[in-house]
Amino acid sequence: MAYFSIRPSLISSLVLVSILLATPSSASKFVDVNVLCAQTRDPSFCSIILNSKPGGVKGADLVSLAQYTNRVARARGMDATKLLNTLVSKTGSDPKAKAHYINCWRNFNSYQGAFKYIDNIEVALNKEDYYGVFHDATVVLRDIYDCISGDYLDRSHLPQSVDIFERVVDIILTISKYLIQK
Repeated sequence: MAYFSIRPSLISSLVLVSILLATPSSASKFVDVNVLCAQTRDPSFCSIILNSKPGGVKGADLVSLAQYTNRVARARGMDATKLLNTLVSKTGSDPKAKAHYINCWRNFNSYQGAFKYIDNIEVALNKEDYYGVFHDATVVLRDIYDCISGDYLDRSHLPQSVDIFERVVDIILTISKYLIQK
């Protein structure tokens, strides 16, 4: 008798474990890229970025899209930083320009700058801390805004470079909202 009472509970346990293991986590939810991109500041740009993901976006989950987009954001931010380094070295006699570019550089590279939060986004994604991803993306956008705002009329290519960085981070912010909802 004891044999039959143990066996059904063992089978039930195995079935329960297999169901739990087969159930996808909220992080592995999929979303239509067009629906996601429609929520961003620049849907066509978002579509271009996400569709450039190696392996494509078909079947890609939200976390892998966020990780890929975060790598793109880092690269676009580095492009802006390289341009800033050049601009700082070439401003010479224009103190307003030099102050503006140094301020931007600090917004990206200081201890509390955008790149620190780009790193934090990756950590938060790995921990499934999607509120953290949202927060960190928001801070990066604030740092970007602080760079491009102000009274200096920048005629260099920096505003365009920073705009690309901003649009990529906006995609991360949008993905984080979907991750929070799931």
